[in-house]
Amino acid sequence: MQESTWWQHAIVYEIYSRSFQDSNGDGIGDLNGILERLDYLVQLGVDAIWLSPIFPSPMADFGYDVADYCGIDPIFGTMEDFDRLLVEVHRRGLKMILDFVPNHTSNQHPWFLESRSSPENPKRDWYLWRDEPNNWLSNFGGSGWESDETSKQCYYHSFLKEQPDLNWRNPAVQEAMFNVLRFWLRRGVDGFRVDVMWLMIKDDEFRDNPPNPGYHPGQASNNRLLPVYNTNRPEVHELVAKMRAVVDEYRERVLIGEIYLPVQQLMTYYGKDLKGANLPFNFLLLQSAWSAEALAEIIFEYYEALPPGAWPNWVLGNHDNTRIATRIGSRQAWIAAMLLMTLPGTLTMYYGEEIGMTNVSIKPDEVQDPAEKNEPGLGLGRDPERTPMPWDGSASAGFTTGRPWLPLGADHEAVNVAVLEQDGTSILRLYRNLIDLRHSRPTLVRGRMQFISADEGVLVYERRGDEDRILVLLNLSADSVKMTVESGTILASTGFDQDGQRVNGMVELKAAEGMVLDLDS
Repeated sequence: MQESTWWQHAIVYEIYSRSFQDSNGDGIGDLNGILERLDYLVQLGVDAIWLSPIFPSPMADFGYDVADYCGIDPIFGTMEDFDRLLVEVHRRGLKMILDFVPNHTSNQHPWFLESRSSPENPKRDWYLWRDEPNNWLSNFGGSGWESDETSKQCYYHSFLKEQPDLNWRNPAVQEAMFNVLRFWLRRGVDGFRVDVMWLMIKDDEFRDNPPNPGYHPGQASNNRLLPVYNTNRPEVHELVAKMRAVVDEYRERVLIGEIYLPVQQLMTYYGKDLKGANLPFNFLLLQSAWSAEALAEIIFEYYEALPPGAWPNWVLGNHDNTRIATRIGSRQAWIAAMLLMTLPGTLTMYYGEEIGMTNVSIKPDEVQDPAEKNEPGLGLGRDPERTPMPWDGSASAGFTTGRPWLPLGADHEAVNVAVLEQDGTSILRLYRNLIDLRHSRPTLVRGRMQFISADEGVLVYERRGDEDRILVLLNLSADSVKMTVESGTILASTGFDQDGQRVNGMVELKAAEGMVLDLDS
């Protein structure tokens, strides 16, 4: 692998825009709030920020229902605020990635208002209209079809009825959306994360989906059917290639695809001759059982499947999944940090992971997420992992002077940036150490991945460069384990107490302890 552009060695930091920092006291994070915290991100050491949608929206799905792709919602600020933020991001040597939501718009978008106005309207074919619904389901519960009394037809929505799907088979839709990309690229953004990329094209015959033989009561209702005809259609790859071509009109920009598919299908999104997504998001760490054996298997499977020349990437958390410290426990979250920071390729971390944030319990009357409101009790709500960033131990955690839009964690007086910055042995210190190490040792970014073992609950692998070899030891078990290793020097450890020490033939890993060793040549 040859490093050639910024995104190949980047650590991308996802900011859920509503929850990072509020600057005006309304309880909702905004662009000026992000600006206030840029120096924190520089100190942390990340290379790029990815912002969840900031475009004008009725907020039925908190910005993923876009009413204007070329504006800024007043909740987040103004276009002048955005431009100022972008300048300051670049001045600090960071990059900015925007969240692009192409599968659907808001039902308040002018395009849909025109489309809905009459079957004869020129934009009628910009969306998916039919006389009779088929059996396709919404990801947020119930039928994916909504009846329109005025025209006596129904339109398809993969998510909320307030989020009608665009008809990407229409060349006019393609050109309009590609011009949206150009609008932001000309403004200076460094790339896009493309929401639900694998959903963008639907079957042109609108065939019914087959039953899912693995469905059982208690699962989300959309699991009742296999989404054969409304997701991952073959034609989507031509569309992704066109999108990539637009991004490639501008120098050193990146196209990242959100794709929840098995590994072999995921790899097809790199595209023919690697002209698809630069980075089809790899969510294996979000989905794997947390054991040395399981992780060894998924990492091996991923690298075996990578097309020649394709650049790898890894994701530890995001706004749609349980926080890693909740899923695997607070101590194992330290191991997860060391795992992520020693894997090859581009890395993405979610705001708050660096301080060990956990999911926050949301009372029924505090629920915001429509996924939870539509199918309560199934655990589909994403509010718990979207709560405000705790900056200090004050009543509003330094996030706002008002009332936060979602509740703060009960532990925020102890788990916050201000407290952890004063603790030389905190998870925040660990993240900073590992990020610094990754930046100083190119082998951790682009060196070869060599597996050694996954025994006794310890995951062991070697990163091999042209001039150095780095050994990673991760104890995922609850027991101390002695390991035979080559001689070398400890570059980093989760306990901090052994950093810089020499190792000669044997190390002992405590429960949930990890080490990174610089092996002697």
